[in-house]
Order: sequence, then structure tokens, then C-alpha cells
Amino acid sequence: MPTQSTVESSRQPVRHLIVILGDQLDRHSPAFHGFDSERDIVWMAEVIEESTKVPVSLPRIAIFLACMRHFRDALRSERIHVDYREISLGESSLADALKSALQCHQPAKVVMVEPGEWSVRESLRAVVARHSVLLDERADDHFLCSHREFADHARGRKQLRMEFFYREMRRKHQILLDRDGKPEGGDWNYDAENRGSFGKAGPSDIPSPARFAPNPLTAQVIAEVQRRFPQHVGKLDRFDWPVTRDQALIALQDFIDHRLSHFGEYQDAMWTREPWLYHSRISAALNLKLLNPLEVIRAAELAYRSGRAPLAATEGFIRQILGWREYVRGVYWHLMPGYLDRNAMRASEPLPGLFWTAETDMQCLADSIGQTLELGYAHHIQRLMVTGLFCLLLGVDPKEVHAWYLSVYVDAVEWVELPNTLGMSQYADGGVMASKPYIASGRYIDKMSNYCCQCRYKPAEATGKAACPFTTLYWDFLIRHELELSSNPRMVMQVRNLARLTEARRAEIISAARELRQSLRVQVNGSNLST
Repeated sequence: MPTQSTVESSRQPVRHLIVILGDQLDRHSPAFHGFDSERDIVWMAEVIEESTKVPVSLPRIAIFLACMRHFRDALRSERIHVDYREISLGESSLADALKSALQCHQPAKVVMVEPGEWSVRESLRAVVARHSVLLDERADDHFLCSHREFADHARGRKQLRMEFFYREMRRKHQILLDRDGKPEGGDWNYDAENRGSFGKAGPSDIPSPARFAPNPLTAQVIAEVQRRFPQHVGKLDRFDWPVTRDQALIALQDFIDHRLSHFGEYQDAMWTREPWLYHSRISAALNLKLLNPLEVIRAAELAYRSGRAPLAATEGFIRQILGWREYVRGVYWHLMPGYLDRNAMRASEPLPGLFWTAETDMQCLADSIGQTLELGYAHHIQRLMVTGLFCLLLGVDPKEVHAWYLSVYVDAVEWVELPNTLGMSQYADGGVMASKPYIASGRYIDKMSNYCCQCRYKPAEATGKAACPFTTLYWDFLIRHELELSSNPRMVMQVRNLARLTEARRAEIISAARELRQSLRVQVNGSNLST
């Protein structure tokens, strides 16, 4: 099987050029419906732009290229004609690469499943239109809620809330319902049971997730990525992600068998140098479509019904996929392209340079960012309540936060990353994704982790030499946004606590926050992408 890219000579005439993007690696994709191996060609392309429009980390580049090349070879093993353009050919963008393919093959029709990114969809549509070729753009049946269904759900609602959407999805797909069609166990949501921390003793005997040593093809990708992108952040010496459908199924079963039962209780917990804990490690496989969400949901539900996992853990895991994952995709397509420009909190600070280096004496950030740069991974609380929280409290421009998250995480594709970052994490959408800003002082991090035990800062202190930057910025955030937050019923207690501060205390906190911002601005060096 070839490992270097070659543009195979096309057989004339070509009926359909089947476009398969890097996050559409599903052999049962609608793009293959009606496929004729004698008259159709599959087209795939690796392009420089996808790694450089934001400075993508080495693990993220490697997982996309490794998964794509394994998928290509699987298709070729079926004697399918694949025109695969490797990154070594130097194509600058997907649009340019598709233009070349259209000129080469001159197909009667282009067939593609709708891209998951708004700008990619628009650019590919434009290329096909300019060449006067028919475009058959098919709905992505990988997802469990169509654009139309989400629009119907949103129509007439003053506010969108995931919980109500999630209940509709449970009913539609008959997930965790009893014989009477009511929620299993009597409640729709068991989130209150899923907020445990490890305490002072810390986690013990957590089964390591399934790991996949790079085969020769993956090893070739790793070497090429290291050579081609030497200035990009990240490391590849521990790269062991699933890169094929078979490996993704093994990773799923490994999670179901060994970690699902404790996932719920500890899904929000954090611990130094413990990146995986009880998390599934399958989000990248899901987003690249090596796994189907419904098969993942059914596997978790089966574990519950067979007595291998408690209801709270199972429901919490299913809610992340059937609830949040489908919901954020709905929000993305419902509100794009204008959604990207929202900035409800008027945040304008630059992203601190420590986000590219992990060089900081704040232990929670050092561990979460260091892990991210090394592995391309952090779990949802590290993203929301450590890195995201710090950016929100500091007042970082949400577009810069979005660009960083899209750059560094192996599971980041824009439809899922943008609403979670700009909306849920940064509250830049003004309340579409979340009913309130997710803000907390350093005490929350102290409660949910051991980070503060090893840190020189004190989470209870807002000013002084030992003041925790999170706590300083938390009170400063409340002061800066007091008027608008006072009208939010979910912020009543926090605003009430703020009212207890004297004017002198407020001034002291504002001054401390100003000094902290100034020191971080001095450290900003976004052009230094090496670790």
C-alpha cells in the first residue's frame, strides 16, 4: 500500500468525485450511498492551511493525518480509486486542492457530506459553483439531530437550554426510558450525583486507558509532522491515540468495561499528572467519525441495563453525547456565521504567553496547559474551570481563546469547539449556551483537585503576595460586571457577596487585578510556538 501521495490517473469519464474531509472518516457515510467503484473517485486532501490558519499543535496534526491515511488505505484495500493528496504536495487550502482535482478529473458531479465547519462549507461550495459542476451535498447522518430538527426546537423559544433539548433527544431515540416512556430511575438528570472529588488521598487503582502503539504508517506520519512543523507546540513521543475504526471500537469497549462505572462520580475531579482519570478518551474518534454516537450511547446503556455501571454514571456520560454534543452542533449551525464575532463581556485582553509554554507558577494552569501541549488533551473541567475560567476572569478576547482551543486539542473541530469555548466557557454569546457565566474563585479548584496543595498561592486570598490570581480576578470580574450580573437570577448570591465588600476593599482588588494584567501582557509572546 503506498505511503507517499500520488495523484492517480483518472478514468474517463468520471461520474462522481466523492469528497471525504479529514473529520468524515466513516465508511458508511452518506457520501458512499450509490457509490460505483467503476465510475466514481474518492478525493481526500491534506493541506497546509488546516495546520497553519491557527498554529495547530503536533498531536492534533498527527491524529488527523494518521486517521486520514489509514482510512485511505482501507478504501484502497477495497479496490476503491482514491485520489489522495498528501501534505508534501504543498496544496495551500482545501479550495485550491479541490480546484486542481476538478480540473484533473472533470467529474459530472461532486458528492460530499456537508462539512462540519461553516467557512469550509462555503469555500468548497464556491469552488464547485465556479467550475459549473453539479454539487450533491448530503446531510450528515452521523449526528442524531438534523439542522431542521434543531431549528424546530429553537423556534419560538426566548432562551435555548440544553436540558430541554436533551429530554427531547432521549424520547426521540428511546434512550434510558422505562417501559412507560418515563426517564429511567424517575429523573432526567443525575448531575448532582456526579460532582465528587478525590479528597486528600487522591485517586487510586484507576485502570489505564487502552493505548495504541504507532504502526509503521502512523510512525511515518509522526516523523513527517515533526519535520514539517518544528515550531509548533506539542510532543509526539507519547502519541498512542486510536487512528482506525477497529482501534476506536477497542477504546470504546475499554472505557465501558473499566472506567464508565466511576466516570459519573469523578467526571469533574482533577489531579496532578493524572490526565485520563475515568474519562473515555474517545472524543477524537467520535469527531473524526471513526465511531458513531448512537453505538457509543447504546454501549453505555447496555452496561447499565446489564448491571455493569450505575445509572448516574451512565446518564452523565450519555448526556455529554446525546445532550451537549448534539446541542452545541445545533447552536453552531443555527447561529453561524455571526456567532464567531460575539463578545458580550467586551473582553479584549491578549491571550497570555503561558498558554503556549505552560511556564507559570500557578500549578493548576501549569498542569492543565502542560498536559494539553504534551498530549493534545484535557478533560472538560480542566478546559472549562481552569484554562477557560482564567481567560474569562482575565477578560481575554474570545476569538483568541477560540483560536487556542482549536489549535491544541486533538478532538477540536469548529462546530463543537466554538460554542463550547466562546459560549459555555467565555460567556461571549451573552447566555445562549449557558444561563450564567461559569465563574469561581480559586476555592473551586482547591475543592476539585490537589493543585492548590503544591502552589505558592492561597485560594482564599484575593490580595497580597500569596493571593491566588483566580481569586483576585474573580472578585474583579464581579466588580467590573456588577450591573449586568445583578439582573441574572442565577448570580444573586455572588452579587450579594460582592455587596459586602467595602469601597476600600474593592479598590484594593481592582489594583491587584490591574497589576496582574499588566504583568501578563509583558509575558505575551504569541509568535513563540515552541515548548
